[in-house]
Amino acid sequence: MATTFGVLAIFLWGALALLGNLTKSIPAFQLLFMCFAVSFLLLFIKRILTKQPLFTPPSLSKTQTIIGIIGLFGFHFCYFMALKYAPLIEVSLIVYLWPLLLGVFIANSCSRINAIIGGFVGFIDIVLLVTDGSGINISSQNSFGYLFAASCALLWSSYSFLMTRFDNHVDDIGWLSLYVALLALLAHLYFEPTQLNFSSAESIGVILLGMGPVGGAFYLWDSALKRGNKSLLASLSFLTPLLSTVMLVFAEQISFSWSVVVALVFVLAGAAISNYRRAEIVESAR
Repeated sequence: MATTFGVLAIFLWGALALLGNLTKSIPAFQLLFMCFAVSFLLLFIKRILTKQPLFTPPSLSKTQTIIGIIGLFGFHFCYFMALKYAPLIEVSLIVYLWPLLLGVFIANSCSRINAIIGGFVGFIDIVLLVTDGSGINISSQNSFGYLFAASCALLWSSYSFLMTRFDNHVDDIGWLSLYVALLALLAHLYFEPTQLNFSSAESIGVILLGMGPVGGAFYLWDSALKRGNKSLLASLSFLTPLLSTVMLVFAEQISFSWSVVVALVFVLAGAAISNYRRAEIVESAR
């Protein structure tokens, strides 16, 4: 069941581009503040439905709280900064190194080689989808953006790995969401103008983002990493841009490309390679 939660989180992250189109006119950090505010409200909705006390304090230690804030806020901050200094294609490719890094972090010494090989095979699908065969143009002028993008990959893979070691309750993600929302509000006030008027589509988009890819998915991911198949989830994380592309195709916002089918083959092959050693060990234990 826990692994299923992780797969659902990956599906929700795949909807980010589609839902993001509804809110693309909202300043980035203002949108981040609003989405994490919705994520924080999910904690209270859950406690009301389960008849739990509303204001039970978080179980995270100070160190765990700092790591959580750096992971959630740091990733999004670096991502927005990366887009200011480098093209989207290059940023996307570098950011999606995080599943590869996570697979290496969580692998033991026997399966680390498989994780690296499987990760690179899975990463091929990112290249196919993001470039669509058109190639990329790496420029030293964009090095600052590349650095921010690399920070995204390192921050999210490290956050995901470290959270597997914490014995915290999933509700703590709600409190982390509150801290991130406040930091996003400060960043918004410093970097951006404020937008006060929203269309109905934008309002719906904010709510769906907060319930899904920029909020609710973090609750699911936290639960999955603690009790699910972490190696498999790291491999399947490469599905995120593939799912995003498929959803955009079905929504008729982009045209179909055979690179989607080829990318799926690479994702499944990478997942099989990364988890081959694990399956072998389990079978021998029987």
